[in-house]
Amino acid sequence: MTEERYLESTAAREFEATVERVSEDRVVLDGTLFYPEGGGQPHDEGTLRFEDTVARVVDVQKKDTIYHTLEGPIPEPGQTVTGHLDWDRRYAHMRYHTAQHLLSAVLLDEFGARTTGNQLYTDRARLDCAYERFSETEIATIEEAVTDLIEDERPVTWTTMDRQTAEAELDPDRTRLHLLPESITTVRIVTVEGVDRTACAGTHVANTREIGPFSITGRETKGSDEERLTFELA
Repeated sequence: MTEERYLESTAAREFEATVERVSEDRVVLDGTLFYPEGGGQPHDEGTLRFEDTVARVVDVQKKDTIYHTLEGPIPEPGQTVTGHLDWDRRYAHMRYHTAQHLLSAVLLDEFGARTTGNQLYTDRARLDCAYERFSETEIATIEEAVTDLIEDERPVTWTTMDRQTAEAELDPDRTRLHLLPESITTVRIVTVEGVDRTACAGTHVANTREIGPFSITGRETKGSDEERLTFELA
């Protein structure tokens, strides 16, 4: 099983690993900083260097383990490789993911609107929530509240917790632990100081100030009692 180094070293950009196996254009490493697609966050991209050659990492997926799809030369099992993240892409996802957590917290605290889904990109994001319809005044209130939390420069940290403890101690509307398979007994909890504690396996910035200017760019009614908000970061 690939060591998921991206869960702890979210600010690292380069790493060394050993190729465990190869399947056509996909390789499995003994450890990786490349984030696999999941939880609304896109996969990382970058390169693997080995000997005097470079292959591009164009897709990363987690199944029974983590598979890196390559364009270019393919390393052999047992080879040592050096991975380099496309940092601009990763950092954009980190900023947007932390912003999504702030937005989810504001929607729940101010409107009782639970987040039902989200999707991040490098230049925008969207969030679906359980709410009938937001007015223009409410949209302005949400935008201002998220901006205030960003400017508060709140630390963002993460740790692991026994699932039973998390279910007993944390707000289920925030953690949504019931959506996780019963086989998962340890959960990763992301905390925005004084704002939110959420089960999340994504990558985040270390302080809300890194998110930068936040603006809601649109809203759309997605069905009965469900709204979609789109937002961008400058």
